[in-house]
Amino acid sequence: MKWKLEQDVNDWVKVQFSRYGLEKLKDYNEESGMSDYMKEALKGSAKTDTKTNFGKPDFHVEKYRLPVIIENKLKLSKLVSKTKSGVKFDDKSIRSYAVNGALYYARNMIASEKYSEVIAIGIAGDDEQNVKVSVYYVFGSAPTAYKELEDVSSFSFLESEDSFNNFYKNATLSEEEKHRLLIDSKETLNKYAKKLNKLMHNLNITAPQRVLYVSGMLLSMQDVVDIDGTKIDNGLIPGDLKGIQAENKRDSKEVVNKIDEFLSARQIPENKKKLMLASFKEISKDSQRDELADTDKEVSKLIDGKASATKQIFVFIYEYIYKSIDGLGGSLDVMGEMYSEFLKYALGDGKELGIVLTPPYVTKMMAQILNINKDSRVMDLATGSAGFLIASMEVMINDANKTYGKGTKEAEKAIQQIKKHNLLGVELNAEMYTLATTNMILRGDGSSKIEKGSAFNRPESLFTDFKGNRILLNPPFSFEGNGLPFIAYGLDKLEKGGLGAIIIQDSAGAGKAVDIAKEILSKHTLLASIKMPVDLFVPMAGVQTSIYIFEAGTPHDYDKPVKFIDFRNDGYKRAKRGITEIDNPVQRYQDIVKIYKAGRSAKVSTKLWNLDDVVVEDFITDKGNDWNFDQHVKIDITPTLSDFKKTVSDYLSWEVSKVLKDDSLEDDESLGK
Repeated sequence: MKWKLEQDVNDWVKVQFSRYGLEKLKDYNEESGMSDYMKEALKGSAKTDTKTNFGKPDFHVEKYRLPVIIENKLKLSKLVSKTKSGVKFDDKSIRSYAVNGALYYARNMIASEKYSEVIAIGIAGDDEQNVKVSVYYVFGSAPTAYKELEDVSSFSFLESEDSFNNFYKNATLSEEEKHRLLIDSKETLNKYAKKLNKLMHNLNITAPQRVLYVSGMLLSMQDVVDIDGTKIDNGLIPGDLKGIQAENKRDSKEVVNKIDEFLSARQIPENKKKLMLASFKEISKDSQRDELADTDKEVSKLIDGKASATKQIFVFIYEYIYKSIDGLGGSLDVMGEMYSEFLKYALGDGKELGIVLTPPYVTKMMAQILNINKDSRVMDLATGSAGFLIASMEVMINDANKTYGKGTKEAEKAIQQIKKHNLLGVELNAEMYTLATTNMILRGDGSSKIEKGSAFNRPESLFTDFKGNRILLNPPFSFEGNGLPFIAYGLDKLEKGGLGAIIIQDSAGAGKAVDIAKEILSKHTLLASIKMPVDLFVPMAGVQTSIYIFEAGTPHDYDKPVKFIDFRNDGYKRAKRGITEIDNPVQRYQDIVKIYKAGRSAKVSTKLWNLDDVVVEDFITDKGNDWNFDQHVKIDITPTLSDFKKTVSDYLSWEVSKVLKDDSLEDDESLGK
């Protein structure tokens, strides 16, 4: 018989559970019969703008390492609604389609920070012979942070602990998929940044203030939790900004007060808290921005009636950034990406301050090249918005999960150690310091060791107590020697045998900073030099850069070769409008780590790489001016037969064109010209 009610689909699901030995109340349950923990995770996902209601998936399983939620719909046509870019998440699609609803619930569970992964299942059918099961692995709260498991079409993976673990192993992301997520997330965030920048421009928010609005509002949206993890209060949601004109109730005051409450509950040191609040109070300075006005077209679909400029910005950030931040790629520097976009308007191309932020796929690659793991102690003495620390944190956490098992007490203990004690950042610029600290708080509070000030006048005890063994740097290009003194100073502070990497204008290693370069070589070893794409920092800056990699504590041995690698073709083409894939960039960024380790013996695709052309092992001198690939590549100038033929052909073509040109001139003269 044809199914006529959604209950018929529910009954079919129960039969499937029974088939694989799952019992109601013991192994699964329906709707609100979930644990209080899951209810808390689903708060606010009942398609309302409240903090009390919680979503109720049709079924849920909580017996395995991550939760499984199931949404059912009557009729096969109600399985999923999607476009070319993916599953749709508008209200109508979430209410009407099984997959859309299941993914919506899963994303909210992850946004709650109570879960980092969820299995979401959508089921729809017309009868027992015409029913479809779609299974998804959801790993973030971003609209694209899911993976459809097309080879899974039944509940067999729920049969036992072993079957679920095997399923989970296949469900999780490969390195290539993680890299793809990172690039896609960056493009998504840049798209939102451009729209948000336009909205702020229309609302007369000055360019230098815009990134403070983003970081401050993101902080105000976080639940207020003390250092023991006890929840004190909810973060702000759009409904909390009511457009009240009383001075202490203005929308922007609500935002700043919530930031203050958040930082106090976390027991952020008073000096750090004061520095951050001094920056964030820019948000509440202009009371006119809290007056009710017509909504801008960028948010008109999200707000009914008039709203303050503060609320309009808040709603945009809440909907498009806050709800997605956990799924925007683990090593994605959220504040950095936003800052880069706003920098174009605030500081032209940023050159006068030498501020050029490293793309996230490069920071991750550099962390992998240095073989960073759960026990590493990583420094960045020109922290910027904390991009390198974020990339390092992700690599370290992944290693902890791999070593101890994801979700285990040992893994969680190691992760807390990493966040609180194993990452050290120093930043002089007050605005960038605020962004870095906020960025690390949003990543689970790795802000403990973010210092405000110059790296060169920090107390010596800061470094001796930290005992760093890795350093990653992109120093200000406007600094002396393009910033080379930062790596010289940082290497001196590392434990012997520690590793350091710096991405820098390659003129620093070609004669612009010979005194500093010589000093480095007298105490440390240059291991490798990687030539980076010319357009790497477009549109922020067009500069020639290289990555120099060092071992600390051992003077350079000039009888040992240095590895020089040409990575100018990283597979991307960059322009003002964005980044385009042209030649397998995902694979190239994985391969370059292998090439660094194994040189010409690296096991990489011969279709992508001619290792004889891109890898040179050669000696450097003690002059400190020969650190770049182009200075060591051997060019074969012996002429070949094909060279001779081409030269003759070019000459004959030139002779023929000359004769034709002379004939043409004679014809023109005969016509009286």
